[in-house]
Amino acid sequence: MSIVNLQVLKEEAVQLLIQIINTPSISKQENKVSFLIEDYIHKYGFFVKRKFNNIWTENKNFYKKKDTKTILLNSHHDTVKPGKNWTTDPFIAVQKEDKLIGLGSNDAGASVVALIATFIYLSNLSKIPYRLVLSITAEEEISGASGIRSILPELGYIDLGIVGEPTKMQVAIAEKGLIVLDCIAEGKTGHSARNKGINAIYIATKDIENLRKFYFDKKSDLLGFTTLNVTQIQGGIQHNIIPDICSFVIDVRTNELYKNEELIDIIRKKIHSKMKPRSSHLNSSFINPMHPIVLKSKLIGRNIYGSPTLSDQSVMPFSTIKMGVGDSIRSHTSNEYVLISEIMKGIDIYLSLLKDFYF
Repeated sequence: MSIVNLQVLKEEAVQLLIQIINTPSISKQENKVSFLIEDYIHKYGFFVKRKFNNIWTENKNFYKKKDTKTILLNSHHDTVKPGKNWTTDPFIAVQKEDKLIGLGSNDAGASVVALIATFIYLSNLSKIPYRLVLSITAEEEISGASGIRSILPELGYIDLGIVGEPTKMQVAIAEKGLIVLDCIAEGKTGHSARNKGINAIYIATKDIENLRKFYFDKKSDLLGFTTLNVTQIQGGIQHNIIPDICSFVIDVRTNELYKNEELIDIIRKKIHSKMKPRSSHLNSSFINPMHPIVLKSKLIGRNIYGSPTLSDQSVMPFSTIKMGVGDSIRSHTSNEYVLISEIMKGIDIYLSLLKDFYF
């Protein structure tokens, strides 16, 4: 392959992002945007595979050896539903000087187009010392089963993943995981005037108070403590009936010092209510600070940190970093935006990280 023009790739990245914004891609409805992105990648001669609304491809210009490593570049093209306070149409890209406004511009469309440009550029060099896989995937915002999880077995062995999420192109080397627990306190109905029965709300609130006072004692240097919050509660059907059922939901944000199964067991022993894990597969992520990609990140001036927000890292059973264009604080907000200059600089930083990278 001949070397492609980097400036052209950058300009095309911005235009591709505009097209992505203009193509609604709420989770589970990413079909049109996946074909849009596939058509763009195919234009550069890559064979693109797809499953559900996930697409992926790989380079051919790597040294084919038994010990050749593989790097995955991944980001997602799905978005949350827009809020009610937008002053522009969230599905129409609006450019105001350096600012590009639209749903999914920051989370994570800018990372999508920057990673695509990076992949195309690297894949057109004469040779690079690693196999490179690019995947643009679905259902990240809902941790859906038809997202990245559904294609991981088909990507082959991955040694390192770079997950594109808005981090201001700094490098998250750890990320909190998530456990969601559904709990039910059971009592016995009775007429409230007779004060008979066993009030399930009282059982639930006693459990909730026990949980409020409880702390996990293992503190991560990067992620801090594992945290627990009761975020939903529902009980009772009318004012004069003592309720026999009260349900509540526990949200647990985990660090790398506990296994999810261990945390579930600890919490179960703290309450009388019945407990059932709704979601326990989203693990915390952690990469060795001495990993070559972390050392190279520092060498090119990137800061490293631990991230409190969840991404597709949580389902990747290999070493990963999270690094992408934009700012996490803009995600899921009305009038979400990214700066065009951030995209241009992001591509340069990705290339600085990977162009001369060796494991």
